[in-house]
Amino acid sequence: LILGKALGVGVMSAALKKGELRDKAYQQMVETTTQLNTPGIAFAEIPGVHAMTDVTGFGLLGHLQEICSGSKLRATINFDAVPVLSAGLHLAKAGYATGAAGRNWDSVRQHVTLPAGMPDWQQKLLCDPQTSGGLLVACERASAPRVLDIFKQQGFNNAREIGGLSAGPASIVVS
Repeated sequence: LILGKALGVGVMSAALKKGELRDKAYQQMVETTTQLNTPGIAFAEIPGVHAMTDVTGFGLLGHLQEICSGSKLRATINFDAVPVLSAGLHLAKAGYATGAAGRNWDSVRQHVTLPAGMPDWQQKLLCDPQTSGGLLVACERASAPRVLDIFKQQGFNNAREIGGLSAGPASIVVS
């Protein structure tokens, strides 16, 4: 599983609505939301790419659960590998969140296993609704370097491998 853009746009928009988003953070938000997901065209040509979706209003966990349900596979993601915009990370730790993040969590919680003691802000980031969010790509391990190369060539510097899919019930395990 490879994520093309960093999370945190929803958190940043929540701060913006309260008049508490600094200019540098606003610029970071605009840069990520105006970057088009053009790598998807190239990914469609790679035989080892099996699924793609954009991470938008349902957050990472919501869109990943759709992939898991459709494929009848279990996803494992490493929270520390998930890219997060620096301003989004700071604001999430400070308690900013959207109401949609809570609703997104309510819709997937029965399919998700979180690590014991995971901070609330981390769970909210995983459910953070994104405007023009990144592509989430499910591919064979052998195709991952090519997928990451295409992301990097097209200026997606936050693209990261965040986990994988395996046999098991349609669910998500976060570590």
